[in-house]
Amino acid sequence: MKRISLSLLLTCLGLALIVYLGYHNLFSQAEPPYDDDQEGLSGQIVFKFSHVVAENTPKGQAAAKFAELVAQKSKGQIQIVVFPNGSLYSDIEEINALKDGQVQIIAPSTSKLGDLSPKWGVLDLPFAFENHEAMQSGIHGEIGQALLDSLQEDGLIGLAHWSNGFKQITTNKGPIKEPADIAGQKLRIMPSEVIREQFHLLGAATVEESFNSTYNLIETGQVDGEENTISNIYSRKFYNVQKHLTISNHGYLGYAVMMDQKAWNQQTESTQQILLEAMEETTDWNDQNASKINEEQLELIKQKSDIQIYELTAAEKQQWAEKMAPLYEQFRETIGAALLEDLDKLQESYEEKP
Repeated sequence: MKRISLSLLLTCLGLALIVYLGYHNLFSQAEPPYDDDQEGLSGQIVFKFSHVVAENTPKGQAAAKFAELVAQKSKGQIQIVVFPNGSLYSDIEEINALKDGQVQIIAPSTSKLGDLSPKWGVLDLPFAFENHEAMQSGIHGEIGQALLDSLQEDGLIGLAHWSNGFKQITTNKGPIKEPADIAGQKLRIMPSEVIREQFHLLGAATVEESFNSTYNLIETGQVDGEENTISNIYSRKFYNVQKHLTISNHGYLGYAVMMDQKAWNQQTESTQQILLEAMEETTDWNDQNASKINEEQLELIKQKSDIQIYELTAAEKQQWAEKMAPLYEQFRETIGAALLEDLDKLQESYEEKP
């Protein structure tokens, strides 16, 4: 019995040794199994670009254009993955997400950057820009560059200004023609001290909530209205829950495209150059595209809804501007005299003569 057991044991050990040696010989001399899903990914750099608006808005289309240009210029080695509609982070969360390295690129509204530096309030001043040309000169000139440079104090690098256009007013209590018409109303606004003081000066109450919550705030009657560009009014279908739209062009709405300084410094000079070239081309493209989108989508709003649209006359705009003029002096020290002097010069150079 013991002999049988010993024989069986030796046989099993022999078989195990044969199997081990065969397996070891096979895989020690062969390459690991090939995974075709990894083809082309060697050395690829991936950046997450998070924003909160729809893909058919100026910022949404500019982000897609930027991703396309980066892919072309890098021959596919640099990939920009765009996450629109606040699918990753809300406009309240995205700056912290950038600093924490959860995303690499964001393009928040400039109105939301007051917590980083009060200088950004210069772009929120009412009727800061006379027309589209003045707006482009402002954001791409000394004013815009000074604001981008200020981001370095927070460990961020400003890549560009992307304009959306001018803001309009929508409400369920209207029409809004004179400054007095907005008194007593409650409006959703972006978190900006300058914007808050504008509407308080007009006698309105304000609610500072995220962009993606605005439709629900209006629909449930928590606010009477809001201010926004035509493209945002259209893409979020605010015209379905608002009765009145006033074309006021009373303020600027645009975005500062930025990266975290640490993430930028980790890139090679070649990668940085590709990103900068693609950003410059995208910004030039967006300057024209944003105006086109807002014009086209205003026509679509007229076709798709019964919202009552009123456009301020030049005399009425002047009345609004005079009513809110005290804000310039109120924020002179906060924003900085130098920036306001630059804005004054810009306004004078583009002032429309009667």
